[in-house]
Amino acid sequence: MSWLPGRLCRNETGIILMLYALPIIWFLIYVMGTVRYEQYIMHMFQQNSYKPREYMEWMQVHSNVGRLLGKCLYAVIAIPLVLIGTRGCMIAACVMNIMTTLVNKAQPAKKPLVYTNRVKRMLFTTILIYAAAVLLSLLTGEYGIQVCEIALLVLFILQPFLILLVNLINRPVEKGIDQHYINDAARILREMPNLTIVGVTGSYGKTSVKYFLSTLLSAQYNVLHTPGNYNTTLGVVRTIREQMKPFHEIFVCEMGAREVGDIKEICDLVHPDYGIITSIGPQHLQSFHTIENIIGTKFELADAVPADGKVFLNYDNEYIRTHRIDKNVVSYGTMGDDVAYKAYDIAVSPRGSSFKMRDREGDEYEFHTRLVGNHNVQNIAGAIAVAHTLGIPMEKLRYPVKQLESVPHRLQLVKQGSRILLDDSYNSNKNGFKAALDTLAMFKELRILMTPGMVELGEKQYDENKEVGVYAADKCDYAVLVGKEQTRPIQDGLKEAGFAGSRMIVVDTLQEAFQMVNAIPDERQKVVLIENDLPDNYA
Repeated sequence: MSWLPGRLCRNETGIILMLYALPIIWFLIYVMGTVRYEQYIMHMFQQNSYKPREYMEWMQVHSNVGRLLGKCLYAVIAIPLVLIGTRGCMIAACVMNIMTTLVNKAQPAKKPLVYTNRVKRMLFTTILIYAAAVLLSLLTGEYGIQVCEIALLVLFILQPFLILLVNLINRPVEKGIDQHYINDAARILREMPNLTIVGVTGSYGKTSVKYFLSTLLSAQYNVLHTPGNYNTTLGVVRTIREQMKPFHEIFVCEMGAREVGDIKEICDLVHPDYGIITSIGPQHLQSFHTIENIIGTKFELADAVPADGKVFLNYDNEYIRTHRIDKNVVSYGTMGDDVAYKAYDIAVSPRGSSFKMRDREGDEYEFHTRLVGNHNVQNIAGAIAVAHTLGIPMEKLRYPVKQLESVPHRLQLVKQGSRILLDDSYNSNKNGFKAALDTLAMFKELRILMTPGMVELGEKQYDENKEVGVYAADKCDYAVLVGKEQTRPIQDGLKEAGFAGSRMIVVDTLQEAFQMVNAIPDERQKVVLIENDLPDNYA
């Protein structure tokens, strides 16, 4: 700004306006846009479990670099305007900040950003970094204001990567806090030596089995289970610290994993007496990389069960059936005659399902449930196997099985006016997708598949989605696909299997999908399978 003294005499008011008013206006608008952008970045980081590798893979695999550039495009344009520094350019820079604020307007989220203590600490560290940049810039002399503005713009543009630095800075504090809570949870468990702990894991089905098992065990015991999606180490810790009481007799602990060692970490905390592995499949291949890593991680639960405990294995799953372990195994399933607990003669209707069950002694029992589909019956069979082994008579399990409620968004049967929804929208994988399609095929009404396809499959993304597209061709009458490019593999699979193009409807949003379902000209009652609903970091 060496030119300022010469112009100051000629237009002192204008210079003062440019020196003070415009920068202040620019800064206030900048703060609004930055807050919105930071909320978005933090939300995505939280959606990726605060894990840098998954967060980076999210940006790369799903072309989100382009989306992020779009959100900071006007900040990029503002840099040369600030460098020029004339009044007109500064006004234009303010306009760019307004545009930045508008393009970063918060969108409705399926799972909004949760302002946990960790998020608050990260935001505090971010503010400190911005404050340090402002302070250092203003100390540069006569160009201080310009340097400050450019530094703030650069920080804005680099925010997707700045959050990784913030996470790194906060890591020692976070590890210390986490370890304190883990130690406290371990203490609580040590003070309950008579507590029986059942670990539940699997690529899919584990949440359903957890709820089913807790319901069945509650017929005879005081049971605590991990709520919702509290299936990480810290989720388990929180459950123990906040909900564990001296009167609890059994703790049903769901164990989730995205990386090798995740299950072992939970097991090292809770030391399960029993374990049930519900399924293994190519879920989260993006982070696991190989199916062998997934198998090894799920069987970390079996490794943790003591010699006098039991491991319940779903023998309908090929990966589980063929993986041999040196433990006391109790098998269950709906196929084959070599399983200890077998469910068979499964019948499905809009009212639910009925099936027969054979126990280890060969005795036969009949069960009825409000739930639909072979997949749900398979999960109920696993819960029955564990509950019966833990001392509850099969006869006593009939009523709680009949009272089982669908786990929300996991092949949940919902009657909505004149149509029936099979809500399997929580997440999706190939085997679960096929099981849901098999359930849809059992209905005599107009059968409609609604899906955006499967995600987090790494290199198998196209092949797995195309395979379910081929499989779906004779299981549904209409296919409503959400996302033209996202569902391209399913479209290709349907076409390859001879599915009529006139019965394939491609839309951009879930809302449009429901509108198209309503518009399908058919007088029959509609049964709509909603298979998967992409999380916010895929939307």
